[in-house]
Amino acid sequence: MPRRAIFAIASWFCLICACAAQTLSFPELTGRVVDQAGLLDAAARASITQSLAELETRTTDQLVLVTLKSLQGTAIEDYGYQLGRHWRIGQKDKNNGVLVIVAPGERKVRIEVGYGLEGTLTDAISKLIIENSMLPRFKAGDFSGGIKRGVEDIIQVLDGGAEEWQRRAAQAYAPDAAPPDAFIWPAIVIVLIGAGLLIGCAVMGGAVCQTILQMLILMLVSGRRSSSGGRSSGGDSSWSGGGGSFGGGGASGSW
Repeated sequence: MPRRAIFAIASWFCLICACAAQTLSFPELTGRVVDQAGLLDAAARASITQSLAELETRTTDQLVLVTLKSLQGTAIEDYGYQLGRHWRIGQKDKNNGVLVIVAPGERKVRIEVGYGLEGTLTDAISKLIIENSMLPRFKAGDFSGGIKRGVEDIIQVLDGGAEEWQRRAAQAYAPDAAPPDAFIWPAIVIVLIGAGLLIGCAVMGGAVCQTILQMLILMLVSGRRSSSGGRSSGGDSSWSGGGGSFGGGGASGSW
């Protein structure tokens, strides 16, 4: 094998190892409300927990609220879907999990939506809830009020109000258009991956390139079919994630 091909493969291997080395630590799943940042009092935690339990009883959808001390230098979008997979929120056969993530240290909030609910709790609806119900209260220092209002709105969507919320989102954003920045990062990632593959093919030749492509496809398929990490319980010991998975659907905001 030519030296340049060996060098290119070694570079790809080092890049993959570097990405794998950036591991994240996740809080323990102690119940439907994991208030690691301490933004809620006992009454608020109990009230939200009850509402989320009742939602799951009615719909089987699993909605979890988590506040974080730190995102560990990771974008909230990356942390969110990895946390959802680690906790396995949502039913395994439905992938109907939702995470509400608040990171006050970085002033970030995200609604992370499982595969099975992306058509109901759309990116546009998630963005609307964050911008209208949560961010104004967070900016005023009312974290408890913003969290409770956001959770109530999500429950309303999942309880059968999606059509009305879609109408509101259509009024807030251009019809048939995604919320701002929805396609920017996916487009950048696709362009970078495509450019890298083209360069790799030009350097290494067709046979080696085909092998790498097959390996990447297998990695992507296995990644979508599996979830990372197990389940744990604590304050709500009778409850845990149901085996659901996430693929990055949802919306984020900052204040």
